Amino acid sequence: MNNPLYGVLCDSIANQFLIERCGYAMNKSPHSAIIANTYFDYFGSVEYPGMVDVGLRVARLGTSSVVYEVGVFKRGDDAVKAVGGSMHVWVVNEGGVLGRPAKEGIPERVRREYETLMEGEEQEKQTGKREGAKL
Repeated sequence: MNNPLYGVLCDSIANQFLIERCGYAMNKSPHSAIIANTYFDYFGSVEYPGMVDVGLRVARLGTSSVVYEVGVFKRGDDAVKAVGGSMHVWVVNEGGVLGRPAKEGIPERVRREYETLMEGEEQEKQTGKREGAKL
């Protein structure tokens, strides 16, 4: 699989989460999440044609920003093939014009859903084991 497709996977799973779990409507919401940074580290390869499994977690949650981390796995193989992520910054959206981060930060409904993707982090700190939240 070509490297740019990993970025598409990362962006797609984050947007799917926002739309399905947070009720986010990109053009209709009073706040928008814009990408500030992306990265990927590669540990193996997946090939076309083939199936992949992609997992999403929140690595860091700030007042107006979130860092997602995505793991890419070849279907049927537990070894991670790539880990990447992106940072979204939540800004005011006034009629399609994007502004500065909102004073109140990330919308409360979205923040609550992000926290569900961090539950595995708290569990790992307490038990030393990680099961993680999945989308």
